[in-house]
Order: sequence, then structure tokens, then C-alpha cells
Amino acid sequence: MTRIIDLSVPLEEHFRWPFDRKLTADFANGDNFQITHLSWPVHGFTHIDAPKHIDPGGATTDSMALDRLIGAAAVLDLTDVATDSPIDADRLAAAGSHVEERDIVLLATGWDKRVSLHEPAFWTTAPYLTRDACDWLKAQSPSAVGFDFPQDYPIRGILSGETAPMSEFVSHDVLLRNGVFLIEYICNLTEIGVPRPVVVALPLKLPKADGAPARVVALAD
Repeated sequence: MTRIIDLSVPLEEHFRWPFDRKLTADFANGDNFQITHLSWPVHGFTHIDAPKHIDPGGATTDSMALDRLIGAAAVLDLTDVATDSPIDADRLAAAGSHVEERDIVLLATGWDKRVSLHEPAFWTTAPYLTRDACDWLKAQSPSAVGFDFPQDYPIRGILSGETAPMSEFVSHDVLLRNGVFLIEYICNLTEIGVPRPVVVALPLKLPKADGAPARVVALAD
């Protein structure tokens, strides 16, 4: 029997992302329908980055062909990675011998199980990728790479208003700039339980944008 593992975080109030949820029609006000209005940035919660996010001439969400976001995936078990420590190419190579070309690669640290997405520590004490780790990933020719942790070291500085050059946002600079989609802020990767599931990552059909919210699931026998 196939199990469905939901890899998407809930859409709810969050200290990092402006999130507005309100009723524009309500039974309590005598309306015939209940209608919920939502507003949040496309790079909040579970979403998929398009290259336009970091490259003025980059491809937009129109380029998100679904055959690159539905299919075979490789889960890399990185659950032994320590808090606030780098994940380098050697660590990925040791965990990723089963990665195949065009896979959706999922980096499973279990960070979402250790620290809540709603706590500042989720962002400021997470493990992070090195540039050579991203070079290793790029060399595998994946369709997309997904993360259960804030994968670039400078992301932590965003909380305090710090800035960094794009070269330090290594997953964006090495992977996204070269057309590898980034599936960010997913969860429950440690619940998949098999090294090669099928992943379905469906971005909202939002033309000419730099990213899109997504519902992401894994299918595992």
C-alpha cells in the first residue's frame, strides 16, 4: 500500500512572513457563503523558487514544468548533522550514493523535528550548506532540491536585518541560478522511510513570478 507523507508546513501566523487571513463573507454576518481571504509572500512557508528570485534575467514560474516537480526522488539521510554546523560535499556524497540524474533530491536533517519553524532558533542555529556541497548537488543534475532547514548561512542574518552578497546564499547562487528549482521549508522528510520515494511538488499556477507556494507530498510504498 502506498503511504502519502505531507511535506508541507501549515499556512498560519508567522513572525517572519506577513500573513493575513480574514473572512470576506461570513455566515455570522448573514452572508450566504463563508469566504476566506489569504495574503502572504510567495517565498513564505512551503514554496518553490524560480531563478527570477535571484537573477534579473532568470526564468520565471512559467518555466516550472511539472515533469521536473513530479517524479523519482532521493532522500539523503543527514539526521546526524549537528546544530549550527556545515553540510559539505563529503557528507552529501556519503549519504547520496543512490542519487540519479533528474531526481528530486531531498536533504533530510530532521531539523523541523528538533526546532519549531516558529522559533527564532530554527533560523539562527540551523545546519547549512557549503558551496562545495551545492557544487556536488549541481553535478548530480537534479531537477530540484528540497530542504527541511534554512539551507544558506546568511538566511539567519535576515532576522536581524543583516545583508550578505548573493555568493554566500550558496544554494541560490549555485543551483537556482543554473535552473535547479529549490523546494524550501518542507517538513516530515524523516517520516518518508524509504530512500527513493516519488515526490509531487505542485506550485500554484502563478505566471511570470519569482516563486510559487506549493503543496508537496511524498509517495512511499
